[in-house]
Amino acid sequence: MPDDLNWAIGGEAGDGIDSTGKIFAQALSRAGRHVFTSKDFASRIRGGYTAYKVRTSVDRVESVVDRLDILIALTQRTVDENLDELHEGSVIIYDGERTTMQDLEIPAGMIGLDVPLKSLAEDAGGAIMRNVVALGAACAVSDFPIENLDESLQKRFGGKGESIVENNKEAARLGQDYVHENYDHEFDYELETTDADYVLLNGDEAIGMGAIAAGCRFYSGYPITPATNVMEYLTGRIERYGGAVIQAEDELSAINMALGAARAGARAMTATSGPGIDLMTETFGLVATTETPLVICDVMRSGPSTGMPTKQEQGDLNMLLYGGHGEVPRFVLAPTTVSECFHKTVEAFNLAEQYQTPVFLASDLALAVTEQTFPPEEFDMDAVEIDRGNVVAPDAIDEWVNEKGQFQPHLETEDGVSPRAFPGTAGGAHMTTGLEHDALGRRTEDTDVRVDQVDKRNRKVETAIEAEDWSPREFGDADSDTLIVSWGSNEGAMREAMGFLEEDGVSVRFVSVPYLFPRPDLTDAIEAAEEVIVVECNATGQFADLIEHDALTRVKRINKYNGVRFKADELAEDVKRALAESAEVTA
Repeated sequence: MPDDLNWAIGGEAGDGIDSTGKIFAQALSRAGRHVFTSKDFASRIRGGYTAYKVRTSVDRVESVVDRLDILIALTQRTVDENLDELHEGSVIIYDGERTTMQDLEIPAGMIGLDVPLKSLAEDAGGAIMRNVVALGAACAVSDFPIENLDESLQKRFGGKGESIVENNKEAARLGQDYVHENYDHEFDYELETTDADYVLLNGDEAIGMGAIAAGCRFYSGYPITPATNVMEYLTGRIERYGGAVIQAEDELSAINMALGAARAGARAMTATSGPGIDLMTETFGLVATTETPLVICDVMRSGPSTGMPTKQEQGDLNMLLYGGHGEVPRFVLAPTTVSECFHKTVEAFNLAEQYQTPVFLASDLALAVTEQTFPPEEFDMDAVEIDRGNVVAPDAIDEWVNEKGQFQPHLETEDGVSPRAFPGTAGGAHMTTGLEHDALGRRTEDTDVRVDQVDKRNRKVETAIEAEDWSPREFGDADSDTLIVSWGSNEGAMREAMGFLEEDGVSVRFVSVPYLFPRPDLTDAIEAAEEVIVVECNATGQFADLIEHDALTRVKRINKYNGVRFKADELAEDVKRALAESAEVTA
């Protein structure tokens, strides 16, 4: 019996795959099991293959793997797409009454369960519930108490009336009963339940939750995959705290609205994906030059151009580091897990106001759509500290005015951080322009003032480098000769890959980097290793280039850019292959 179970449902876009998968994931979570989900969906409203995968265990899981134990196949293509992950003993649940499934061929060694999903759903009240019938069948196969589905069905359909909820409960039980009555096979799966209490959320939701906890009170954005769920999470929630969400007409408007709100004194944010970042780029310089605190979230996807909007990639790194004309002081943070999406969002808001500069939050599709379980204490709202930086109180305004009594919002200071007065502060009236300006915010072309202001803005970053903790996250054997370095969402897959590697006698030191600028100094760790491998989801190795630049040494690269996230077992094989190639070269 496997330590964890891998379940999936697949079909065409518009078949209710996402909602069905989420119902099952929530049921597992409420039963005290850990959950890690993965989605594969086409860039269209209807049609095109789509799947929702759930990996579950009583122990924490942080990655997907190349194994499927139970597959609900609503189309023949679902089986074809997942053949490589199916194994001897895998169970395929399908509806043989459907025309497209009548001739379905079950691969040798696998178990096919022909369940009349549509007919049973109609018996329960409507064919639309066929996916719920399939969930009931999956409960029978995995020996998962069907009562655990009830609360999830209540949450999903409660707003449509109790009769709808009861019909769905009946549909699930018809599916379970059909398997019990028609198949006497002894399945190899048994889903243990526990009393553990977990929350289930994805990266976009964690970013939205972190924004609210950090005191964000204005969000403007334009819908774009896979960042839209940040806006959807905030809508209806941020208003409870006196905030507002504005759906702008485009990405230019979105960032400029957020900039305006931040100038007015609100903690403000916008989120988008690669094409939106392109459009927002002109404003990056305005944010930095006016020394306005602003958080800009880029939920990366496959590019360039429109690319593959629903597929994984970490291709925007160079854009986030260098985007914008001229030289733009900034910070770039990259959450490494779903829970870190919450914590790094809080940190981003604090950094933005402490240093009055743009802060980029680099997430990606893998984090955005992955739903994962966590103990509630990982999101302790009471522990969140808010630092609004050098905000001048009305009774201290005289310390920051010139001999004429004029407030100086861009005054040179030793650490580069100028005083900040919210609108309405008595004696704090001031102006700021996107043109180069003096301490008062008035435009100037004076060469000495220009140099002083550029140096002042850059000095803020230098101050932050010295004052803040930019340490990476480290795992594994600190004395290993093999160093693995990654950034962003690859952490979970690599951490689980280490387990596979250890089984084969391979120990590694793993450094996961959540800060892209400023970056931690990895020179000592690199010099102590015999093999250095950088793992990332792009074709050119953008982060590997930075490592080579910083450490003045060549590194090996494991790059994936087919639109699919890293899987733990796959990544372990990639590492072993890279080490074997090095051994051959040495020999």
